[in-house]
Amino acid sequence: MPGVGVRTAATLLLTLGDGTSFPTATHLASYAGLAPATKSSGSSIHGEHAPRTGNRLLKRAMFLSAFAALHDPDSRAYYDRQRDRGKTHTQAPLRLARQRISVLFAMLRDGTLYETRTPESAPA
Repeated sequence: MPGVGVRTAATLLLTLGDGTSFPTATHLASYAGLAPATKSSGSSIHGEHAPRTGNRLLKRAMFLSAFAALHDPDSRAYYDRQRDRGKTHTQAPLRLARQRISVLFAMLRDGTLYETRTPESAPA
């Protein structure tokens, strides 16, 4: 996976194991602290933000790997789309990290290696 080096991979494997303790990618994102949370008090509802809870080691590893992956064209395109939607420079890598944790979950679940997606040719 682009942006995941030896240290990050070791951190991910030590933290997650084989990933069977998480039924879905959403559960894994929540455990990592990458699922958005809404603060509310009474009738006041504040926007979604990254929660301060979760596994700090896993969250940091995913956040740093998202920054390192900005040299990858697919990751950079996702980051740029988030920026075009009005997300700040801090919010866009968090969303990229959340997207990457879904890919990581699928890789652990299926026992596959990372493959870049190539656009499929449209039928003529």
